[in-house]
Amino acid sequence: MRLIAVDWGTSSLRAARVDDDGTVREERASQRGILTVPEGGFPAVLQDLCGDWLAAPGSLCLVSGMAGSRQGWQEAPYCPCPAGFTELARHLRWIAPGRVALVPGLSCEAGGVPDVMRGEEVQVFGALSLLQQRDGIVVLPGTHSKWVRVRDGAVQSFSTCMTGEFYALLRQHSILARTLPDEDGALDEPAFVRGVLHARSGAGLLHTAFSVRTLALFGRMESAAQPSYLSGLVIGEELRTQAVAGPGVSLVGSDALTRRYALALSTLDIATRSLGSAATWRGLWALAGTLEEP
Repeated sequence: MRLIAVDWGTSSLRAARVDDDGTVREERASQRGILTVPEGGFPAVLQDLCGDWLAAPGSLCLVSGMAGSRQGWQEAPYCPCPAGFTELARHLRWIAPGRVALVPGLSCEAGGVPDVMRGEEVQVFGALSLLQQRDGIVVLPGTHSKWVRVRDGAVQSFSTCMTGEFYALLRQHSILARTLPDEDGALDEPAFVRGVLHARSGAGLLHTAFSVRTLALFGRMESAAQPSYLSGLVIGEELRTQAVAGPGVSLVGSDALTRRYALALSTLDIATRSLGSAATWRGLWALAGTLEEP
């Protein structure tokens, strides 16, 4: 098997050529996210990025992310939880049987309300494979952060927090923007931790967010520290709503974001381990290894 692992998101496209043993031999990227692709244009965009890889005999291309959404190449309906590799493989949407398939994403129910993820499921399974774990909590920070609970190698449930989006809304479109500096600047760890701890007071973000303004009004926080403090408030609110227990949490995301979450979780004495983009390639490689020969 010659695996071509593809992560096709809303604003970007990444691909990797992965050997049988999981070693990533080469990576490529472009800005051709799904929103830039015209109807019927997905095969051509993929061909432009890695047509030479696709031409190799015995190649298998697995595509995760928003390419499988209604706005993407074709819709790959969500696979319901609990779900492991067997269930995920069963729900693949084959574009070319035995050659190109879209990974479906996951759905779950909580309190009678559905939740979904698309692309993160591959990162979760990749993280478990890299860490050689079958149980635990995996957190994927981002615009819409995911808290994923895994037992015996299968995702049992997850919840989504619109943390990054709320930060951006408060940062740019609320009264708080009047006192915040134009740029975020480097992370101010004391201010960030102060925000995390204040969020844990239990008052809720609708109340605690106003403290960004009042601390500035009374000269109790410098302007340069306010973005870090606000970041601590929204991430602290996220932690407040999650039941965190066990020996630790696995974080999957960019260095900048996982650093903040590790710092926030340390205020709860929760140990963390962080992984980056390697989790995506590892997850697609592990999924490919479960498929039967065409």
